[in-house]
Amino acid sequence: MTVYTKKIVLPKTHELDIINITDRVQLEVERSGIKNGIAHAFVIGSTGSIIMLEYEPGLVADVKTALERIVPSSVEYEHQRLWHDWNGHSHIRASFLGPSMSVPIQAGVLLLGTWQQMVYVELDQKPRNREVAITVLGE
Repeated sequence: MTVYTKKIVLPKTHELDIINITDRVQLEVERSGIKNGIAHAFVIGSTGSIIMLEYEPGLVADVKTALERIVPSSVEYEHQRLWHDWNGHSHIRASFLGPSMSVPIQAGVLLLGTWQQMVYVELDQKPRNREVAITVLGE
């Protein structure tokens, strides 16, 4: 079994930026030379997430609205009382969405449905420089 790992750098992100990373993950699959296995994407940081999404403007807007409804940014959180950084909602959202995702690879291609894309979601209220670790395992 071969293991290939690469960090990709995202453009500076702002709260609720949603960035399609599917093509960048596929590029790393191709660079790895692995034909069958798994591609794994992991956010390096505690206030970002990777989710599967049909990347189209309506659904992107809906995800942002849903996150605000589920975990409002206007509520005071214990994390904020302790650290005075006002990003308690960011950490809660990240814990619900999760930092990573794995996708099967078949014949050197991510095995995704027509409308499935891997996307990065920025959840922190401060602009961030982000990296995503891509690990490709297989043969």
